Amino acid sequence: MRLLFAKNKAILRPLPKRSVNHFRDWLPENSLPDRSGGRIGYRMPLHLERIAWMPSPPLAPDDGPIDMDHLQRMTLGDAGLEREVLTMFSAQAASLIGSLAASLADAGALAHTLKGSARAIGASGVADAAGQLEAAVLNGHDPSEALSDLNEAIVQARIAIDAILRQS
Repeated sequence: MRLLFAKNKAILRPLPKRSVNHFRDWLPENSLPDRSGGRIGYRMPLHLERIAWMPSPPLAPDDGPIDMDHLQRMTLGDAGLEREVLTMFSAQAASLIGSLAASLADAGALAHTLKGSARAIGASGVADAAGQLEAAVLNGHDPSEALSDLNEAIVQARIAIDAILRQS
C-alpha cells in the first residue's frame, strides 16, 4: 500500500505488483539456471570490455639489485630518463654512504633519504638496508652492522647500474 495525498486527504492505494521487488525490474531477464531447469537468481552483467586493465606490479621484486620493471613503470618506459635517474641515484648513494661513514650524527635522516630514492628506482635491497639502518639509529642500537649491510647493498646496486648504463 502506498499513501497518496490529494487536497489534504490521505488516500491509500495498492502498489503496483511489479514494484514489490522493484530491484528485479532493472536486472536483466537472463538468470542463472539451477539443476532442475528453473531459475535461481539474476545474473548481473559485468561489462568487462569497458574496463581498461593495467598490469599490476609484481608482489616481490626480481632477484637483481635493480628491479627494471619497476624502473620502467616509474619512468614511463623512457630509456633516456631511466639512464638519467640511475646516474643520479648512483651519485647520490655514493655521496650519502660517504657522509654516513664520516659521521653518524644525521644517519637516520640520510638513511631515510636513501631509502626513498632506492624505492623510487626499484633498488629494494638498498631500500631495505637503509630502512634497517634508520631503525637501528632510531632505536638506539649499534648501527655498524646495518651500515655495513647498506654499504654492501649500495656496491651491488652501483655495479648493476654501471652494467645497465654500459648496455644502453
